[in-house]
Amino acid sequence: MAVDGPGDCSSLDALREHVGDCQRCALAATRNRLVFGVGDPHARLMFIGEAPGKNEDLTGEPFVGAAGKFLDELLDSIGLHRSQVYIANMVKCRPPGNRDPEPIELQTCAPFLARQIELIAPDVIATLGRFAAHYVLQVTEPITTLRGKLYHRDGRNIVPVFHPAAALYDSSKRGVLLDDFHRIRVVLDRAERGE
Repeated sequence: MAVDGPGDCSSLDALREHVGDCQRCALAATRNRLVFGVGDPHARLMFIGEAPGKNEDLTGEPFVGAAGKFLDELLDSIGLHRSQVYIANMVKCRPPGNRDPEPIELQTCAPFLARQIELIAPDVIATLGRFAAHYVLQVTEPITTLRGKLYHRDGRNIVPVFHPAAALYDSSKRGVLLDDFHRIRVVLDRAERGE
């Protein structure tokens, strides 16, 4: 489903302007701020999460709460900084009460995320959590089955990992995420070498 032709936008700034004060779905009525995405517009590594949470809704920036701090630690563990990657979400507005995004909300935002991916053209996409992995890979397997493996879709390397928030609730996932981020680094380095 095309929404207002986001494919016509030739830059992230133009796409952000096109999205504007989006009123395309019911999430607009309950959000504080739209969370478009942030980072290097030419990043080799792009992260895709599920949806903004409370802190993101207040600031307009993805991954700024406790999960965001852990994401920063994970990036640091592989020699990267937030400014060197691009971070976006499946949906651009916070679902009320942090509920899962509904199909119509995912469908409404999907063209904007697809255009972000096209414009950034990352070598590697790391999906954060189940929703993002299912969307990008077009599969339904549990994240526990998908995580940490390398997939190829549309000429890109895809590495699904747990959402950083999972480690905040289950400390055993902390080490798993650190391992998966090191795997992301290996995939990124191989892509840079053209392997």
